[in-house]
Amino acid sequence: MAKNYHDITLALAGICQSARLVQQLAQDGQCNREALAVTLKSVLETNPASTLAVFGNDPGNLMLGLETLMGVLNANRQGPGAELTRYTLSLMVLERKLSASNGALATLADRISQLERQLVHFDLESDTLMSAMAAIYVDVVSPLGPRIQVTGNPTILQNPATQARVRAALLGGIRAAVLWQQVGGGRLQLMFSRNRLFEQAKKILAQC
Repeated sequence: MAKNYHDITLALAGICQSARLVQQLAQDGQCNREALAVTLKSVLETNPASTLAVFGNDPGNLMLGLETLMGVLNANRQGPGAELTRYTLSLMVLERKLSASNGALATLADRISQLERQLVHFDLESDTLMSAMAAIYVDVVSPLGPRIQVTGNPTILQNPATQARVRAALLGGIRAAVLWQQVGGGRLQLMFSRNRLFEQAKKILAQC
């Protein structure tokens, strides 16, 4: 069956958006707030009508991710692009570990439903919800290993609020990686279909 490269590219852009947010937070202590909101909301989209529905039904919500994806596909082996590639691939590896563990998946679903109940009382980007999402990543996803080594400004990374945002963004990256597998994504595409992914990302960006 032919692969749907449009949906595969959207999901891959979701992973890359998370990676870029992590990089921004680790280096500067702040990030693109609109993109972060999209990434956080995607975690709660557990039964979407379409691939784009996970990201608010607007390709413009993935602009940062699409631009990052194009950079990753053209990246050198050193520099900021290499770091983004490492985050992206690490999220894919963790997602495979998660999907292979029925226990972890069941716990994840339960914890996400608890998040939805907290949303009645707290804003999604509040410290309370950010900490709750970070805790899900630390308790459920991270122990599956290997741990993602986040590099940046050590002083900034010692800030508990920044740590929570980084982990919440990583949880959003795991959500996108699950979606990527569901729509037919595979790591071989990153080796053999780079041009096709790049052109698809460029085409979607042009619509934003």
